[in-house]
Amino acid sequence: MTPTPLTLTPGRGPDGTAVLKAVGEIDMSNTDAFSAALAAALDDVPGRLVVDLTGCEYLDSAGINVLFAHAGRIELVATPLLAPVMTFSGLTAVTTVRGLEGDAVGRGPRS
Repeated sequence: MTPTPLTLTPGRGPDGTAVLKAVGEIDMSNTDAFSAALAAALDDVPGRLVVDLTGCEYLDSAGINVLFAHAGRIELVATPLLAPVMTFSGLTAVTTVRGLEGDAVGRGPRS
């Protein structure tokens, strides 16, 4: 079985905020790479990291588990397609999830 294509690119937003952009599909075939990239990006920032999922076409439960593992230090940006998954899974209760327009889908606890 061929791994699902996923590109993970660390960078900075216009305001200098650390960002990890995911493009493609996040599923059990690539969650090890996703988890490693997320951990490495978090090692490089003292505060919160924005995980931009607007280029993500699919996110399964394995990917959601990776996000939960780091929920205390991340903020998510999701498409309207992924926003219900974020709410249903409970991610919106533990971290901030914003939609395409920057509107909060859910606001979890901030530290």
